[in-house]
Amino acid sequence: MLNRYPEHKTVISSAPCRLDLGGTLDIPLMHYTLRYLNPCTLNIALNMRTQVTLKTHTPGQVKISSKGFEPADFPADQLPFDHPLGLMFAIASYFRVSGVHIHIESDSPPRSALGGSSTAAVAIIAALSHALEEPISLDQMALLAYQIESNVARVSCGIQDQLAAVFGGINAWYFKSSPDENHFRQEKLVSSETFPQFEKNMLVAYCGAPHESKDINGQWINQFLKGNSRNDWEEIIRLTHQFVRAIKDNDWYAAVSAMNLEVTIRLQMTPEVLDPMGKKLFQAATDNSCAARFTGAGGGGCIWAIGEEKHIDTLEKAWASILTQHPDAKLLPAKIADCGVIIEGEK
Repeated sequence: MLNRYPEHKTVISSAPCRLDLGGTLDIPLMHYTLRYLNPCTLNIALNMRTQVTLKTHTPGQVKISSKGFEPADFPADQLPFDHPLGLMFAIASYFRVSGVHIHIESDSPPRSALGGSSTAAVAIIAALSHALEEPISLDQMALLAYQIESNVARVSCGIQDQLAAVFGGINAWYFKSSPDENHFRQEKLVSSETFPQFEKNMLVAYCGAPHESKDINGQWINQFLKGNSRNDWEEIIRLTHQFVRAIKDNDWYAAVSAMNLEVTIRLQMTPEVLDPMGKKLFQAATDNSCAARFTGAGGGGCIWAIGEEKHIDTLEKAWASILTQHPDAKLLPAKIADCGVIIEGEK
């Protein structure tokens, strides 16, 4: 039986996108088989939020609208999961909801490799659970968004995007190594009181071209399955741990070294992880005693940098000049989200 969305009710939720290091290690294939090294990822939630608005719609229908997509409206019992908005329809189907219009707006550029689809999924789950009075814990919200996305996508997916969207902040995430353990463990690395200072040590830029993460992620997984890159991934885990320690200790020299080495290994495995604009930004970062890294699985989208404040100030000018070479490229606000998913309003 379908759940009729409450008439004349509007619910607004939002969740932040993320920067990351150590990605792909949150995929179960990786963290189970490499469990002896205690793999983790680090992510930083950005206060570029994805907002979801739920409104009453035609009975028996589910409508979804989002910038960059044609609005889609289907019978609630025939929702297409292979649609460009299939993930969102799958979440609506999970809640068995009908008569609802789900509108998605994002502060981040489309397909910018900042975890936008996962962020939207988390915000939709939060809004629907609130509207239908079906309480769900934060842990469950992240796991539900992850499980639905990984199955709809039909490719290997990790959970770090959903975790950043749900919890916000700057965290290291450690993943379960046996079936009877909790799925993930959170380690908060930086207190929200020091976020303003941390923001002075980082930059975020959109390269102007959308990313194609499935191709690169697929290459990494295939290499790993064949046993060709195990040593590389062991080193990536070691460098991720080094980066986590450096962030905790506010040691920017160690953080820069770890990030640049991690990116170098990934470039050796898949040179296309940085597009032409990304390579220029990466080189400018290293030339100015900073580190730079692609977000997500790279191949376009965004690049972020870290370093001592004086070096970041110099790099910002260099990046601004480089980004003028693409009409859509630009610096993005490097503001950290101190909270994750929230219900912003109801009326």
